[in-house]
Amino acid sequence: MTPIESFIELVISLISDNLYTGVFLAALIETVFPPIPSEVVFPLAGYLVLQNDLPFFHVFTVGITGGAGSTVGGYVIYLIALKLGRAGLNRFAKYTKIKESSITKAENWFEKYGDKSVILGRFIPGIRELVSIPAGILRMKTGKFLIFTFIGSCGWSIILTVIGYYFGVATLDFF
Repeated sequence: MTPIESFIELVISLISDNLYTGVFLAALIETVFPPIPSEVVFPLAGYLVLQNDLPFFHVFTVGITGGAGSTVGGYVIYLIALKLGRAGLNRFAKYTKIKESSITKAENWFEKYGDKSVILGRFIPGIRELVSIPAGILRMKTGKFLIFTFIGSCGWSIILTVIGYYFGVATLDFF
């Protein structure tokens, strides 16, 4: 088992054992270090809501918890981009899996769609993790960034959690 597979297994175990804490931490980590896809985390959380016979409103509260974790992670990236600027990020990018061309694409997308790209970007895999970078580089107002990030992150998290809950229902009904 590779280190990333072991890490993902650890995160899944954390979510299974501590639903809210696990979802918050997984969302935070996934935003800063994207080896954990949110497309796995939130459906699993939705399925666990179903399996534990929790009332349906937990689908929303788990999604909001994940949105909060993603917002904290996005804010970390925003602050790094704000502090380092474009030139500093280009030097830093060579030590990460982030390509300079990906930063350029995210920056162009941000310039084209403006501040609302932070909300919309949270719904698009591949952009979701990067949208904080141009927001920081282009010095988007912090309060607006946090609000837009929270709205977009909660929306994405809730949608995936609902999918996990209903896939769980479909799976249980099938058997």
